[in-house]
Amino acid sequence: MDRLNGLQPRLRVPATARQGEVVEIRTLISHPMETGFRRDETGARVARDILTHLVCRYAGREVFRAALYPAIAANPYLSFHIRVDVSAALTVTWEVDGVVVASASADIEVLA
Repeated sequence: MDRLNGLQPRLRVPATARQGEVVEIRTLISHPMETGFRRDETGARVARDILTHLVCRYAGREVFRAALYPAIAANPYLSFHIRVDVSAALTVTWEVDGVVVASASADIEVLA
């Protein structure tokens, strides 16, 4: 599943939260984000290689999606907020043109 030469995204979520609380989700992945416009030392174009989407699922449903473009810097970092209601797994997946290339998951325990 991982097409990024073994590089794994980092995912930071709170281990616990209160029911209905809004929590911050942070994720980072090491990736060059090559636009296809840069040239190497020999003058040849460096092949385009950009992540195109980040998708976040919580308790099995999509709760956040981001479209990424060539202007995004290398090693993209995203931070966003979601409301948690039940103890469940949160999964982020990074995609290149609709193909999942990396993912990370973490559990969030919701306290009553």
